[in-house]
This record gives sequence, C-alpha cells and structure tokens, in this order.
Amino acid sequence: MTPPVRSPAIFGCLGPRLDAEEAAFFRDVAPVGFILFARNVDTPAQVRRLCADLRDAVGWDAPIFIDQEGGRVQRLRAPHWREWLPPLEQAQRAGPDAAARAMYLRSLLIAREHAALGIDGNCAPCADIARPETHPFLRNRCYGTEARSVTLLARAVAEGLADAGVFAVLKHMPGHGRGTLDSHHDLPRVSVPRDLLEAEDFAPFRALSDLHWGMSAHLVYEAIDPDAPATLSATMIRLIREDIGFDGLLMTDDLSMNALPGTIGDRAAGARAAGCDVILHCNGERAEMEAVVGAAGALDPAASTRLARALGSRRAPLSVDEQALLSELADLSR
Repeated sequence: MTPPVRSPAIFGCLGPRLDAEEAAFFRDVAPVGFILFARNVDTPAQVRRLCADLRDAVGWDAPIFIDQEGGRVQRLRAPHWREWLPPLEQAQRAGPDAAARAMYLRSLLIAREHAALGIDGNCAPCADIARPETHPFLRNRCYGTEARSVTLLARAVAEGLADAGVFAVLKHMPGHGRGTLDSHHDLPRVSVPRDLLEAEDFAPFRALSDLHWGMSAHLVYEAIDPDAPATLSATMIRLIREDIGFDGLLMTDDLSMNALPGTIGDRAAGARAAGCDVILHCNGERAEMEAVVGAAGALDPAASTRLARALGSRRAPLSVDEQALLSELADLSR
C-alpha cells in the first residue's frame, strides 16, 4: 500500500499532548512522519498516547522517530527509562574485541524501549569518525577514531535496532567528524582534499549504504562544493547517491539548525532541489512548519518509492531474555 503522504516532511510537535489545532494541521498536510523530543516525553503511558494520537491525526501507521544515542543525546531518561553511556565511552569501556557486541546489545535494548512505546525509528547509527578536532557537540556521540572500527560498530548498532523491529537512520551523511563548529549554531567548513575524504570520512557510509533511512550533514566540503552545505548541495547529494551508493530515503538533519542560511522556507526548497527526499523539522513551531509545507512541494515518485521500501524493511522483533542481555552488557562495560 502506498502511504497517504502529501508533504515530504517529518515534523515535531510542541508538547506532551497533541492539541486539536496541531492534529488538524497534521491531518491537512499529511507528512511522512514525526519525531519526538524531551519536551514530548513524560511517562510511558503519555508517550504511547501521544504516538497513537499522532497516527490518528494522519489516519495511518506513520513512522515516529526519536534521538536516543546515549549520553547527552537521549530523549527517554530515568526514572522511566534506562540511562546510557555516551557511545564513544561505551565502545572504549568494552575494548576493541567486545565493542561491537556491546554496541549491538545496547542498541537492541534501547530499541525494545522504543517499540514498547510505539516509536518506530532511532536516529542512529552515527557513522562519523571522531578526531581530535571534532567539536564536543559530536565527538563522544561517535563510535571510534578510524573508519574500520566506526563501520563495524555502526553496523552493530543498526543490527541491534533492526532486531527489535526499529528502523535505523544512518547519520550524518557523508560524514561530520571533521567539523570543528556546532552546526546547531554555526556552519562548519572542511578543507581537506577529496581523496582523503573518500578514503576515510565517506568509507563507513559507503559500507552502510544498504540501510534504508539516512540523514544529511549540515557542513561544507570545500574540495567538492565550497558554496553550499551538503544538505543544500546537489553536488553532495549526487555524491551520496552515486559515489557512496545510498539509495534509501534521505532526510535532512533538522532544518531549524543555524548552520543553514536563509529562511526556513528557503532551506526547505533548497534541500528538496538538491535531492533530499524528506525535510526534517523538529521544533513544532506552526509558522515554520507551514513554511516548510509551502516550500517543499510534494513527495516525488522516487522519494515515494524509497519511502515504501524503507517502511517495508522492518524486521519482526527477536524474542530475547532481556535480563540476560542487560547482564552481558554490564559485564562488557566494566
């Protein structure tokens, strides 16, 4: 069945409950799906109700995403949900021989928490490579300091999510690790040669290009397109599609981040013109969402095909002994 989507957008909502005006807006614009943030989270029962209300508003089982990486970036927190180490710390504690197993286990456990709430996707794995110069907003969210280990652990994270029936969203394509600025506030620029980017930064994304959901990076690669961040660059999106080989559904990183120039409408139109399938807009501000809808156009046939394929990629969740998995992860994390 083709999902009843008109607007190529994934939207946030303002609070822990969906009000009538928000529900009517989502019903009218028919977005691809939704994303939750800490402002939307209180108790398990409340989150389940919000997920159900969002889907009722659009009239189908629309996908709902969340950022639950561990460390600073986790929207579900104690006392109702487990607290998780930053990914880089988790990998370092486990050591090179056990890091992949540890990352798999924690991703499976995180995804089981999602599935119990009606959340469909986690915006992970993060396949960026941590470097000495990587901005602190990103560095401990990475999995390692070289392409091979990052690839291995990112694959483990994707598999853990999938084995609980949750979608993995590969980010930040085609690599954000060399960024020295926080793209929530400023536009990072990377000036290293393309051959080095190809050999190192792009390598994990090429190895994981079979995943069905991906997210673009808000930074400039001067050796490839010095004039536009990847999210707004047709040259960079073509590289993601043709060089890296990613043919999944490509969403932008949050369009309200200040790395991007222009108005929200300019950003939405630019990202769609560059080749991004879907606009991610997270803050729930009605005027901005209306601008996104007006500028982003309709979901085109190629994006519609990718969306259907991505939605169809969900695995049946494995039956597991959760306490045994928690015990094993604790042993690997000492």
